[in-house]
Amino acid sequence: MAELKWYVLRVISGQEKKIKSYLETEIERSKLQEFIPQVLIPSEKVYEMRNGKKRVRERNFFPGYVLVSADLSHGEAYHKVNNIPGVIGFLGASGSSATSKDPVALRQAEVNRILGKVDEVDQFEEKLETPFIKGESVKVMDGPFSGFTGNVEEIFEDKKKLNVMVKIFGRNTPVELSYMQVEKLD
Repeated sequence: MAELKWYVLRVISGQEKKIKSYLETEIERSKLQEFIPQVLIPSEKVYEMRNGKKRVRERNFFPGYVLVSADLSHGEAYHKVNNIPGVIGFLGASGSSATSKDPVALRQAEVNRILGKVDEVDQFEEKLETPFIKGESVKVMDGPFSGFTGNVEEIFEDKKKLNVMVKIFGRNTPVELSYMQVEKLD
């Protein structure tokens, strides 16, 4: 068996997850796990506020592309992957026949950078547990007190909320806000 290499698969944009799951079931059905052990969509979690509520959305690093670790010297593996609905083809391959130009594998440095970026996002998420400290100045970004500034008085890590003293009509008023509703002041 030849060594496994990472290839970039061009797919219809917006259907990466659907194609990945279809590809994985097809690999399992055809018993090609030995030749195509991993299919990956490099992505990150993005937090956004909508109507005062925090939403988590997954954003692809490379929309319209799926990474495949494969040994394409096995002819059936190449054709199974290439004939999945929604797959446009391998990056680097052109023409209708496979012999016209074979797919170009990613260099190891590129693979390390992409996989490192995915790991970095996972590690960053873990570090983001308590992004605020007591006494820190913050600006309210969302909710009825949007635009006000105040100081962090108390941190509720379990609820991911803060008790912030905001000056309203000349008086300090405690306001409970979520992490997503405030932003640090520099």
